[in-house]
Amino acid sequence: MEQVAETGEARAAVQGPRLAAEVVAMAAGAGIRLDYSPRSLALVDRIIDGLRRAHPPAAPATPSVPARPSGPAPHAGDARHTGAETPPSAPSTLTALGGYAGEVLRRHAGAVWVDFDAGQREVFGQPFGIRSTDGRVWNPLGKAVKRYQAGAGESLRLFYLAVAGHARA
Repeated sequence: MEQVAETGEARAAVQGPRLAAEVVAMAAGAGIRLDYSPRSLALVDRIIDGLRRAHPPAAPATPSVPARPSGPAPHAGDARHTGAETPPSAPSTLTALGGYAGEVLRRHAGAVWVDFDAGQREVFGQPFGIRSTDGRVWNPLGKAVKRYQAGAGESLRLFYLAVAGHARA
């Protein structure tokens, strides 16, 4: 069983930073400097807001995931499949922006990239996320999607503060 976890962590540890690097390159091409600082997550929030303005999300359909899934309660940043549609290029862009947020957490709050197990994948709708130093798993990829779908109430900057705060507790 430990071998599976190590393999998963190794895969997520490659994919998460790769997504973050894609975002940094994309932003640089637009004249935006992302430096992996917690403060830069406010810029990421604004990037998502710009996507939201340019391509407003469709009204959510009936949720395809129960409001209270079985198993452990998800933590902040659980973006479940709500049926809200995103523009064709947005899912990969939003996932990459979430990868950037996860990489900021890795670099500044001691989080590590981990593959989600089957139950976590079902709840979070993502293949991997991060584990904070207190052992909790978090979904930065889904949090970026939630920011797009729900707006300013789902801040990646505040998500960072919540995860970092839990890790210190």
